[in-house]
Order: sequence, then structure tokens, then C-alpha cells
Amino acid sequence: MGAADRFRGLALRLSWARDRLRLGALQRLHAGLEVHSTAHPALAVARFNIAPGARLEIGAGVATERIPGALAFVIHPDAEVVVAEGAWLRTEVGPIVITAWPGARVLIGPEAFLNGCSVSAKQEVVFDRKSQVGPGSRIYDSDQHDLDEARPERTAPIRIGEYAWVSSDVTVTRGVTIGAHSIVGARSVVTRDIPPHTLAFGSPAQVRGAVGDRTRAR
Repeated sequence: MGAADRFRGLALRLSWARDRLRLGALQRLHAGLEVHSTAHPALAVARFNIAPGARLEIGAGVATERIPGALAFVIHPDAEVVVAEGAWLRTEVGPIVITAWPGARVLIGPEAFLNGCSVSAKQEVVFDRKSQVGPGSRIYDSDQHDLDEARPERTAPIRIGEYAWVSSDVTVTRGVTIGAHSIVGARSVVTRDIPPHTLAFGSPAQVRGAVGDRTRAR
């Protein structure tokens, strides 16, 4: 190993040490923030907006990139966000914004992969084990606004099943369940449930074919 490699290694270790210290300080600042000791230190450069009474739990081995502000958590009073062990919140191709409104819940399951996407929960959004969401996709469990005086905003939980893949620029709307091992094609708008082991795409997304076991898929 040359001097340049040794210098880069030392610089990386110092950066990680600073990030660990910052994560400790953030946890002291936010009573509802809990970060596992083996989560990646790059989480220190995320943006944390955690209201009193809100909770954010980041589990073992959770990973992200060291891009300041590219990962944002916006958690309102009495809301909860849980990022389970081994999840990857990838920000290299775009920012990730996870918003939980008052009393809402977001659960990002073990080894789930969120890539440059936006998540907004006013009731509940769940990503099961090893589910994947591609860049530019939006997962919103509500209409976001009242349509008019006679038609108020509607909210219903969303669930992305285990090993399901929501590809790029997809919109998933309130009340939708995407079944395990299913794939939703790019630029789709998902307005109704997608059965397990299904290929779906379009606006609105429709079933177009079958998908086998994705347990070993990347």
C-alpha cells in the first residue's frame, strides 16, 4: 500500500469517526431518534426533522451514501418511522425524502432498497423484506389535498410486498397493495392492488404477465 492509499484510508477513518460523533449528538438532541451502532456513519449527514413525540428507529447495518442532505426524514408529532436491519437508502442517483405526518407510520423492512424516491404517509406505508423502489418513484398513501369542499382528502394504507420491485418514476396511490415478487414497470401509475407474482405496467397499471420467484433476484 502506497502513501496515497494510506492517506485516503486515514482520511476515511477520520471522517467516519466525525460522523459517529455527530450521530451521537443528534440522538442526544432528538429524544425520539435511535440509531443502531452498526448503521452506516454516513447517516450523520442526513437531514433530520423530528417533531416532539415523533420516533425514528434506524436498525443494524442500514446503509446510505455520504451526500449531505440527500436523505431527509420529516417526522411529525406522534408519527413513527422504522428502518429495519440491512435496508439501503440509496441517494447516489437522487434524493430520498421520507415524510410521516401526525400519527402516521412508515416501516421499511429488512434489506429493503429505496433508491432516490419519495415516501409520504398520513396513515401507513409498509415496505416488506427485500422490496425495491426505483428512482423518481412516489409512494403516497393519501390524495395529499382536498379536491374541493364536497370531496375531502382520502387516505388508506399502502403495502409493498416482499421481493416486489417498483421501478423508476412510478406513482403508487392510496390503499394499494403490491403483492410479493411482483414487478411494476417504469412510469406506471398504480391505482389498485397488484396480485403477487405479477408483471404490471401502464397508467393506470394493469396486469400484463406473470413473475416467478424473485428471492435470488438483484
